[in-house]
Amino acid sequence: MPGSGYVLASLLVMGAVTVALRWAPFAFIRVLRGSELVRFLGVTMPVGVMVALVAYTLVDRMGLVGGGDAAAGGAAGDPGGWWAAPLALAVTVILHLWRRNAAVSILVGTALYVVLVNVVA
Repeated sequence: MPGSGYVLASLLVMGAVTVALRWAPFAFIRVLRGSELVRFLGVTMPVGVMVALVAYTLVDRMGLVGGGDAAAGGAAGDPGGWWAAPLALAVTVILHLWRRNAAVSILVGTALYVVLVNVVA
């Protein structure tokens, strides 16, 4: 059992690291405020993250990598079949092209995907 001095020292170090990590973004905001790189990343990263998530989901659900059998219903016997992710993606894209509202299209597409995977067998 560690002594009370060891526990206290550990808690102080953890507290200092936590405070420093929460303070760091505010310390660098003045330096990065006018940065062209930060402006570029602010525009491109949300799209890049969404593309990466969609690609990961489609590859996983359709059983394209890792031994999943798409003909047997998707990756490793998952409910919903291989068609759940592409169908939800198509609905999301169509809804976004129609309404031009990212929040609505992502919410509806995600809800449809969850329903197809968990309710529809």
